Amino acid sequence: MSLLTFTLIIFAGALLAGLLGSLTGLGGGVVIIPLLTIAFHIDIRYAIGTSLVAVIATSSGSAAAYVKEGFSNIRIAMFLEVATTSGAILGAILAIYLPTHFIAILAGIVILYSALISLKKKQDHLDVNQSSKLARILKLNGDFPDEHGNKISYAVHRVAGGYGMMMFAGVISGLLGLGSGSLKVVAMDNIMHIPFKVSTTTSNFMIGVTAAASASVYLSRGYIDPVLSMPVVLGVLLGSMIGARILMKTATSWLRILFIVVITILGAEMIYNGLLNKI
Repeated sequence: MSLLTFTLIIFAGALLAGLLGSLTGLGGGVVIIPLLTIAFHIDIRYAIGTSLVAVIATSSGSAAAYVKEGFSNIRIAMFLEVATTSGAILGAILAIYLPTHFIAILAGIVILYSALISLKKKQDHLDVNQSSKLARILKLNGDFPDEHGNKISYAVHRVAGGYGMMMFAGVISGLLGLGSGSLKVVAMDNIMHIPFKVSTTTSNFMIGVTAAASASVYLSRGYIDPVLSMPVVLGVLLGSMIGARILMKTATSWLRILFIVVITILGAEMIYNGLLNKI
């Protein structure tokens, strides 16, 4: 296979990954890593390095819009980034020394968990009366605009618990090259009771920063290959833009379920190949 043919195939696969990731809200990494490791038999550490570069690119593109519209809480993001970036660096270092089949099994489990979480019905928490003491000290409480432009206030709870969960999300991000957006949303939505719109947009802002921290470790170890990263970044970006347009114009509930089934199969395939030591 020529280099041009290989690049075009990788680009097409990344395009599909970006589309799937956008429609399911899970990001392209859940497809990119199984695609590169299972279909192209690329070392999982190179696949993770490539996925991290794609995560940085996609997060940078969408995060700016959410910040401008007033949904992302930058104070919460900056505070929790201390936990996620330190966790991400630890995870990236662990990935260098852990056996690849173990990483593949863990990646498959996280992909399955992320697919399951994306099916869960979302619930907004708008309790403004019982904010935690630490949240008041750090001034983490905030507001976001509704569809009419009115400000809706919210209070932040259980800051220490959310911080611990964020550190775990950072380790998983650095170890597996996934954005770990689902774990970040669990920390902010379920533990800290931040409204879902704020937690998802703030998570989107954080994902790129967390990925950049762990990508520096992979880059220093030579696990980020420009030949792989270039078509993947372009493909994932284009795919996620197409997915966003589809989301805005069509009813996609059945499409999301179909794609989540596909991602579930990919996660199961990662576990299967990891157990057989094929990765």
